[in-house]
Amino acid sequence: MENIIRIAVQKSGRLSDDSLGLIKECGIKFYNGTGKLKSISTNFPIEFLFLRDDDIPGYVADGVADLGIVGENELVEKDKKVEVLKKLGFSKCRLSLAIPKSEKYEGIRYFEGKNIATSYPKILGDYLKEKGIYADIHEISGSVEIAPSIGLAEGICDIVSSGSTLMMNGLKEVEEIFRSEAVLISNPNMVVTKQKIVEKLLFRIDAVQKGKSNKYVLLNAPNESLDKIISLIPGMKSPTILPLAEKGWSSVHSVISEEQFWENIEGLREAGAQGILVVPIEKMVI
Repeated sequence: MENIIRIAVQKSGRLSDDSLGLIKECGIKFYNGTGKLKSISTNFPIEFLFLRDDDIPGYVADGVADLGIVGENELVEKDKKVEVLKKLGFSKCRLSLAIPKSEKYEGIRYFEGKNIATSYPKILGDYLKEKGIYADIHEISGSVEIAPSIGLAEGICDIVSSGSTLMMNGLKEVEEIFRSEAVLISNPNMVVTKQKIVEKLLFRIDAVQKGKSNKYVLLNAPNESLDKIISLIPGMKSPTILPLAEKGWSSVHSVISEEQFWENIEGLREAGAQGILVVPIEKMVI
């Protein structure tokens, strides 16, 4: 079907929740009931395939799905021929080496000649090769943290978010080897008609992402300080300035990144800004 695109999404878990949340913020409606493996949007030419995350790169590379949302860790590990269209900024984590808490660690040479259990043999193997370390990699799926306690390995390499799972299993993180976040990937041989639909989807995703990273700022300012305040919150083109009922004062409206606002907040206050309001932006089209 050349008038509809297929997108592969993880069928459950945090990545699934974040991915579907983004799609919904893009105004795309669909139904994904419990156990459902496919769903078609009612207001956008897109069909969803709900899959295991480690299957997504292969489905996209083979053309079964046109697009996929997957963690960079799975994308690099599977090493399939796909294109990364966009980093999505959610489901961030790291892939790290960990060893028992009781062990003394003085550097990466600790792993020389040792056994390491992991679900990511390619990423780990590439890292160890780069560092000039020879170790035996034991590929296992699931429950990697238990490997040292049952004598399978002296260390592990696994995904870490908060580190609580490592602590519960008597392990400590010693080396971060890879950082990951969700990415939107595509089949490199997509037909032109589908590419046009993808462009429309990317436009919506851009609008949502820009809205999340920027804030709408409103404040009251004495007129003699307007030049200084405008220099601190320049906006997309320039701020909107409206006179207040109180003589000598104006209301300044602008859009800036949240980080930029916090960097400049003291300067705004010193310039005499009052009644500062920071409002979330749902979507932003430039």
